[in-house]
Amino acid sequence: MDLEALEGPEGGLDKLIEVLRLWRGGLRVEPSHFDSWSVGARFYPILYMLTRVRGARDWGSGLELKAELLGKLSGLEVHHIFPKAQLYKANVGRAKVNALANFCFLTKGTNLKISDTRPEVYFPEIEKRHPGALASQWVPMDPELWRIENFDRFLDARRNLLADEANRVFKELLNGDERWLAAMDPALASVPASAAGNVLGGVSSVEEEEALIELNDWLEGQGLSRGQVSFELVDPDTGEQLALLDLAWPDGVQAELTERVALLLDESAELLALANAANYRCFVSVETFKDYVRREILSASGERSASTSSSKRPSERRPRRRHGNQPPRPRPTICSAFGTYRSGRESRLSPSKGARKRLAVLRQRGERAG
Repeated sequence: MDLEALEGPEGGLDKLIEVLRLWRGGLRVEPSHFDSWSVGARFYPILYMLTRVRGARDWGSGLELKAELLGKLSGLEVHHIFPKAQLYKANVGRAKVNALANFCFLTKGTNLKISDTRPEVYFPEIEKRHPGALASQWVPMDPELWRIENFDRFLDARRNLLADEANRVFKELLNGDERWLAAMDPALASVPASAAGNVLGGVSSVEEEEALIELNDWLEGQGLSRGQVSFELVDPDTGEQLALLDLAWPDGVQAELTERVALLLDESAELLALANAANYRCFVSVETFKDYVRREILSASGERSASTSSSKRPSERRPRRRHGNQPPRPRPTICSAFGTYRSGRESRLSPSKGARKRLAVLRQRGERAG
């Protein structure tokens, strides 16, 4: 994803500009570029960049969303301006629900506080407490557009605001040189209107998303990697978005140690074929995926751990703990200078017949010496 161009070790705005030049042949941003959907979309990093560098403000605190101003709250979360739950109730398709123009970035606390409140309810409160905070996130200020029945019009208006702001940023970065803003392949100037809706896959409901989050939490509890939700599968040659995998591990559940895997819930055979062609091992239910993890990941890890433990010298092994009033386990046979001590169920060891003779001889010698 192009977000790496901003946050990677060699990242920054210059890197992002270069990525966009190579991918699109120019830098001019059109409103239609924000038609794409999900956090895997190409213009998701542009939205993030605008938020960080153009004074976007948090709707809870009113502070600008810059790390130096937020301190411990500097981590941002994606917020659906029109809540997913409300849109699904209104029978809005997943492509529009997860459209980039319905995304903004907020601190975790603010995101949780807003929850699934409708914009027509929480927008006036934000504007009253923090005037200008909505506009700082390129929200159209016509209250009629804040109603769910006008969601499509809201998206159109916000796409225009985002595109205008992005072009202003690039113009400033290029010191007024507009060649890269104009010299763009016309074929790339817009995304077909149907493109977002025709992308295969993606999370289709709130219930499905919750199931994926729970699975990720379970994996983390097992010490394994979390999967990437709505992972973008792209053509390696053209960069074209082919599909969205519900939950994917491109580097394996154990990073770089296990195979590529993906969880695809209620998806088409066509999507399964695409994922398989990209060398993903696919699972179609949470339980079958968990069975795979237990059988092939956790079990194998346990065997490796046992093998490593048994290869250690006795002095390196950790003693076993006793629990409660559980009697001690029989001790192994121990060899000593006095002979062989056989273990029993008792906590003490009894010397063998040969050892008792040697002890008697030593006592006699001691008595004589005394």
